[in-house]
Amino acid sequence: MDILFQLLFSPLPTPAIISLLALAAATLFYLNTRPSPIRSPVDLNCQSLGIKDGARKTALLEDNNNLISYYYNDAKTLYEVFQRGLKVSGNGPCLGYRKPGRPYQWLKYRQVSDRAEHLGSGLIHKGLKPGPDTFIGIFAQNRPEWIICELACYTYSMVAVPLYDTLGPEALVFIIDQASISTVLCDNQSKAETLLQNREKGLTPVLKTVVIMDPFKSELVERGTQCGVDILSMQDVEVLGKNNLQNPAPPKPEDLSIVCFTSGTTGNPKGAMLTHENVVANAAGVLKGFETAIVPSTQDVSISFLPLAHMFERVVQTVMYSVGARVGFFQGDIRLLPDDMKTLQPTIFPVVPRLLNRVYDRVQSGAKTPFKKWLLNFAVDRKYAEVREGIIRNNSIWDKLIFHKVQESLGGRVRVMVTGAAPISPSVLNFLRAALGCQLFEAYGQTECTAGCSFSIPGDATSGHVGVPLPCNIVKLVDVEEMKYFSSNGEGEVCIKGSNVFKGYLKDPEKTAEALDKDGWLHTGDIGKWLPSGVLKIIDRKKNIFKLAQGEYIAPEKIENVYVRSGPVAQVFVHGDSLQSCLVAIVVPDPDVLPDFAKDLGCQGSIEELCKNTEIKKAVLSDMTKLGKEAGLKSFEQVKDIHLHPELFSIENGLLTPTLKAKRAELKTLFQTQIDKLYANIK
Repeated sequence: MDILFQLLFSPLPTPAIISLLALAAATLFYLNTRPSPIRSPVDLNCQSLGIKDGARKTALLEDNNNLISYYYNDAKTLYEVFQRGLKVSGNGPCLGYRKPGRPYQWLKYRQVSDRAEHLGSGLIHKGLKPGPDTFIGIFAQNRPEWIICELACYTYSMVAVPLYDTLGPEALVFIIDQASISTVLCDNQSKAETLLQNREKGLTPVLKTVVIMDPFKSELVERGTQCGVDILSMQDVEVLGKNNLQNPAPPKPEDLSIVCFTSGTTGNPKGAMLTHENVVANAAGVLKGFETAIVPSTQDVSISFLPLAHMFERVVQTVMYSVGARVGFFQGDIRLLPDDMKTLQPTIFPVVPRLLNRVYDRVQSGAKTPFKKWLLNFAVDRKYAEVREGIIRNNSIWDKLIFHKVQESLGGRVRVMVTGAAPISPSVLNFLRAALGCQLFEAYGQTECTAGCSFSIPGDATSGHVGVPLPCNIVKLVDVEEMKYFSSNGEGEVCIKGSNVFKGYLKDPEKTAEALDKDGWLHTGDIGKWLPSGVLKIIDRKKNIFKLAQGEYIAPEKIENVYVRSGPVAQVFVHGDSLQSCLVAIVVPDPDVLPDFAKDLGCQGSIEELCKNTEIKKAVLSDMTKLGKEAGLKSFEQVKDIHLHPELFSIENGLLTPTLKAKRAELKTLFQTQIDKLYANIK
């Protein structure tokens, strides 16, 4: 009481009193600005529940075993999803695009819906039949017209077949023939010329029409005529359809919506047949998990830069349209993505670990002195302590002092990030959950279960796992005896069953039978483990395993996921075979980290020169080996030698699939000479 009296009535406050007043004011500000903790929808110590036959379901379905197929009663197909978005948004902004240096322009929901009807009607007037037996190819980069083309398909119950930019001419030929695609909608003249080149060689005889979004040279029409292909502009087809309008023929939930060809790491692509119910159910599962913590609305904005031909991006956009939200497209150049982010200021941001690793590296590399590194780590610890309590915010003192730049680089308004498609390091995930001031979820799945089959729960700040089964599917683990994984130990191959599981591969019963068993379980090829809290951890890969000369089984992806945590390592390809007794690796150094790493060793030069330096190679290998020991790799799982390669593996150079998985066969072929030299030196 004496202190309080003195604080209130002392005519000349002492320095101590001023300090106390300042502390009290800071505490009051902190308490007033600190948001309420996120309310988790389930007990975080019991996030999934066991059901019959060893399967588990999300605790969100505690009261019943009814897997959900939709979230909104008026949105059970992708056509209805978009119509719902039109209604709840009040015909608000829908698809955004921009020219360099300009603000975003927006197409409204009604404009998109009308253009889709016009395009679909024009295609029907040109001879296509509405219905789920008509497959239409979409060969374009992310842009508003991609969505208009897709919606045109759904408006008349036709099936969209995305064609990847990077699949190559052979895969394009295979897909067009396999899906009997007579009409392809593409974005520019270059892609149309690729299609015509195949046709001129006598390939893809089924292809009859190519519709181009951008302007093109008139000579292309004559070239098309000579090989029996009608070249049309998308604008002309829309005008034709507007003048010959057809009533919509909406699909049913069980109708096919999309055939998504997975590129795979070897062999021909496989066409995963996904129904409207599959895609809507997957989006519904995400929405159900968000219920207590995040309510997407018409005010939300997502940025579209992940390939639209990849189901991860398709499900994100399905969520957005179902609530009448907006989707803004990047300019098409990934190097301009930071500028697009700052201009668009998205609130929902789907990402892949590779991008998050870059953000992490950028923040870490900014702390160049011991004091700055200490301060950064201290700020992360303070923020992450809040995250563990369910407090998610970007207005703390640490945000203002340390993290505001990285938050502003993402536009400054991100409130939800979802990462998928590949594993992410727990240390990176924890760091970014603190630094970015938004909810960051990890998802796991594959094209064959539409996109996701598990998702982390709001309020769960732990890492090193992929969450719990979505409310649209259940998960069980099946014994893999040759790798000594047994379901009785809570380990085994991840198998999925539910309303998001695909119907099989197009015209490929043999591959379908490998993926789907007679009881409808999808076998993923991934090895999972149930953790005590009921979450799923992916610990290994059944496919891509090989034997060394002594008979030990090796799962290279598990080893690569350990080594990629090494600071100077950006990418790594681990190789071994039954004729060799040990492993070797091709390592791509991180170009942002390697120069400082080399400087500490007294070395300098270009990335190419540093990659040839023996001392640097030894130091990188030593760091990888140390990490391997810490992660519990057995001696035969550690690589014995490495080759440093200066160029990143990418989709563009044909070494990564469009879902960013390593093309192991191509990598082996490309680096066979270096692999042989490594083994020769070991011997």
